[in-house]
Amino acid sequence: MPGLNGKWSSLIFVVWTVSCAFIFCEYLIYYPAIFQCSWPEMDRAPSGESRDREPVPILRALILSDTHLLGAIRGHWFDKLRREWQMERAFQTAMWLLRPEVVFILGDVFDEGKWSSTKDWDDDVRRFRKMFRHPRDTELIVLIGNHDIGFHSEMNWYKLHRFEKVFNVTSATMATRKGVNFLLVNSVALHGDGCAICQAVETELLRLSQDLNCSLEADPMAEDCRDARWFPFSRPIILQHFPLYRVSDATCTGQDASPPGQRHLLFKEQYDVLSKEASRKLLWWFQPRLILSGHTHSACEFLHANKYPEISVPSFSWRNRNNPSFILGSFSSASYMLSKCFLPEESTVIAVYCSAGAAILLLLVLLNLHTVRCTLQLAGCLLAKHKYV
Repeated sequence: MPGLNGKWSSLIFVVWTVSCAFIFCEYLIYYPAIFQCSWPEMDRAPSGESRDREPVPILRALILSDTHLLGAIRGHWFDKLRREWQMERAFQTAMWLLRPEVVFILGDVFDEGKWSSTKDWDDDVRRFRKMFRHPRDTELIVLIGNHDIGFHSEMNWYKLHRFEKVFNVTSATMATRKGVNFLLVNSVALHGDGCAICQAVETELLRLSQDLNCSLEADPMAEDCRDARWFPFSRPIILQHFPLYRVSDATCTGQDASPPGQRHLLFKEQYDVLSKEASRKLLWWFQPRLILSGHTHSACEFLHANKYPEISVPSFSWRNRNNPSFILGSFSSASYMLSKCFLPEESTVIAVYCSAGAAILLLLVLLNLHTVRCTLQLAGCLLAKHKYV
């Protein structure tokens, strides 16, 4: 009976250890990590001397990038299951704890959108909608990345329209929320070679620039502004997938920047970053107060022309980095503040599972030693009894 009770106790310990490790690593670990994050606080007091004006409205936006949902061609089933579960739990926990008003995903939602058949595309979209489901009072805005429709040479109208239809977005549009102008750009199309898609996007961007200038500076009665769309008096924030041109990540720092050995690698125009010409046009046309981009999978803060700040948002997928993160932004028509929220490191999850496995292995070793000792004792008793008989 004592041996039987010991076996049951060991079995209970193994089940309890495995269950606790699983529940913690797959559910609970996201809560303490995201609970530490908070929205940046901004002064809501109206400018000027009047105290009768309404407080300045603040928009709370969550920004993430490069989810890279694996597809049917290169995605191993376990890798897909693991990465999608991690992102789903992290996103749903963030929705529950932080309650953003709008979520921006800066492109490369899918890993194989550039290759997907209609059937595979529909399956990828279904899984995306399940993972990134959100409350009705939260708006989800998804931008176009090169893995969604292909690089410039792979891009075509079919893949572009397929993406735009699913996510209700166009390649160049101004999304205004609470007086904040967000310029959403399909940066894949800023190749500058006069292709049909590129030309259509540049034409729309130029028109948006003229309309915005009419709203910010020009005389509303001027002939050039009579047919313009009017936007709130606020310099825009550009959101796109590709970063603006920079030589490398050499000046980027922080725990989620590129590894030190890779920061000095030179970027290739129109592949790693936009071309110098496309970057110059965007800055000249819109003079943004902030640029938010993805694509590099690492964080970086860069100042263009000493006055246009750009922040590259790291990948949200543990497949691309050990420490994914997202950005929390508080925006008003005249100001903004940002903070970063780090998700649990995958190395921590592996360490917890390894610790649980080591505890179980140690128990089995001790149990085996106990069994051997009991067997030897029993054998000794039998020998002694046989001797006296």
